[in-house]
Amino acid sequence: MSAIEALLLTVAVETPLYAAALVALRLTGPALAMLLGVGVNLITHPVLWRVLTDHPALHWLALAEGCVCLVETGMLWLAVRRDPALLLVLGIGANAASVALGLLIG
Repeated sequence: MSAIEALLLTVAVETPLYAAALVALRLTGPALAMLLGVGVNLITHPVLWRVLTDHPALHWLALAEGCVCLVETGMLWLAVRRDPALLLVLGIGANAASVALGLLIG
């Protein structure tokens, strides 16, 4: 899978999850929620892809995804200024979904 394909898959999986949760939790409106879902991935995914290109082992994937969850949580918190623990759970869920689908697709 190319970097662009992986980014598109990630955005397609994570953006609806981020948007649905942010709106359902009344943390933001739909437009900002969609923008945040796309935005956090446009920032974190290229870095993640580069790290995993150099270090493809499973432990690097786990470490890199953990860092991505923390960075995305920070970006979401800057936008909504709400419970960071809740935002972290949201980030873990969204990233777990995209990682799982990415591994299944290969």
